[in-house]
Amino acid sequence: MKYTITIEETVAKNFEVEAGSTEEAYEIAEQNYRSGEFILDPGERQFKQMTITTPSNEATEWREF
Repeated sequence: MKYTITIEETVAKNFEVEAGSTEEAYEIAEQNYRSGEFILDPGERQFKQMTITTPSNEATEWREF
């Protein structure tokens, strides 16, 4: 039988921006992320989990590993 394995990772990294408000900080951060200036590396993984879907489309609970 073939099973589908789904893996989810959470990657986190801190960046600093100069801004006059939190809304401006959000805008700057999003712009920097979209332009490729803010890059999150795979090695900075904070959390990972997986679930398995059976051939009959039943999924297991998410399991951290």
